[in-house]
Amino acid sequence: MPAPLVDVVKGASATEERIPYSVAARELLHTSLLDAACHELQSRRWANITMADVALTAGVSRQTLYNEFGTRNQFAQVLVMREADSLLDAVGRAVNTHHDDPVKALAAAFDVSLTAAAENPLLHTIVRGEGAEDLLALFTTQGQPLVERAAEYLAGVMLAAWPLLTRHDAELLSECLVRLAISYAALPKGPPTMTASSIAELLGPYLERLGTQGAE
Repeated sequence: MPAPLVDVVKGASATEERIPYSVAARELLHTSLLDAACHELQSRRWANITMADVALTAGVSRQTLYNEFGTRNQFAQVLVMREADSLLDAVGRAVNTHHDDPVKALAAAFDVSLTAAAENPLLHTIVRGEGAEDLLALFTTQGQPLVERAAEYLAGVMLAAWPLLTRHDAELLSECLVRLAISYAALPKGPPTMTASSIAELLGPYLERLGTQGAE
């Protein structure tokens, strides 16, 4: 005789991995604090935003903020890495959505990148250098530089989408694309979609050729 539905549900729930309340609460706190900093950046320069400002916006004490992240620079590093990783994930999804058409994939990836650089408060601040020199330094002088981090990720995305690419070609092209994206983000020319289409028109055929030459 089949077990009652309520028992089946209980059994399934018991086997699910549960996140301890303390862990979930801390993750929520971290997200709230990071979101508060992004909110402040919508109207103020990073150089003028204090830890007390972030704590006040998040509705916690300044000491709580320090306890969770340490120094202001450590907090900034986590903030920057979160936004950068979020952008890279979005770029990866754009490429995967159009993996059967390299030209469309490039256009979508550039569109996502340039739109984020223009609209995301933190990325916009870093790219334009508006009172955020210490944030930019986190990418260039501490740990893996931004270009290398982004290029490595993009190379992996391209190799997964187009298996016939060699690693050398993927790494060479990904670094070129990342540097182009940063350049256009810093000095935009027209809407992001227009720029993305132009880059795809220029480099798309090259990527298509690289992706098929292994089959010849």
